[in-house]
Amino acid sequence: MISSFLLALREGLEAALIIGVVLGTLRKIKQTHFSGSVWFGVGTAAFLSAVAALILNALGASFSGRTEEIFEGLVMLLAAGLLTWMIFWMRDQSRTIQTALEDDVQQAAQSGGQRALFMVAFLAVLREGIELALFLTAAAAVSNQQDTLFGAILGLAGAALLGWVLFATTVRLNLKRFFQITSVLLILFAAGLVAHGVHELNEVGWIPAVIEHLWDINPILDEKSTPGLMLKALFGYNANPSLTEVLAYFLYFGAVMLGLRRDTHLSAAAHHA
Repeated sequence: MISSFLLALREGLEAALIIGVVLGTLRKIKQTHFSGSVWFGVGTAAFLSAVAALILNALGASFSGRTEEIFEGLVMLLAAGLLTWMIFWMRDQSRTIQTALEDDVQQAAQSGGQRALFMVAFLAVLREGIELALFLTAAAAVSNQQDTLFGAILGLAGAALLGWVLFATTVRLNLKRFFQITSVLLILFAAGLVAHGVHELNEVGWIPAVIEHLWDINPILDEKSTPGLMLKALFGYNANPSLTEVLAYFLYFGAVMLGLRRDTHLSAAAHHA
């Protein structure tokens, strides 16, 4: 539930910020009569995202045995890759995304384009929604559907509330710090997805385990206990992992942190240049 809450809060807040920028720009240029087209785009994207989530879950539920393990392993690795791309993309685009959105909205409004404004909102929210559908499918594979759904609903509700506060009041949250903290947690979650995906592919023989159980600390912290299940859902905890699981976890985590550090140095160098 914690992982799905965090994912839904992050994705939902990104979508809420985009909607807020679009509506705020329309208010600034006194073109609020286009707001209906924006909300129609948001609603359509949300509906299609929900359909995508249902299809992915139904597809996963239709598999069993070896096919289910392959499906879950591939979904987890795909979700981890998409999460990684999202973290780097948001880091790179955070400085310019608001200006770019405002320019798009102004051009669409000046051309009298209800359809153009619909598409701006639709595509922005659909991207977040499809990403979230895939992430929740991966999260449900290491938790359960009820907890995943409940966490996602709470996360989306929290994102909607924060988005409304930012749009309707003068309150200014430290969004940079929010995204920094959630990025670290999502990197840990993605590392867990990579390790768990490798575990599933170990089971079907696609990736060799090399050493089946590198260690076994179930007597200390059982992975089926409540704390163990929470750690499994959030960070991919496995009390008796294979060698390739452990290598995948630390290689992924190390590569992403080095990539983020490199980006920080490049940004600092460009700023001082």
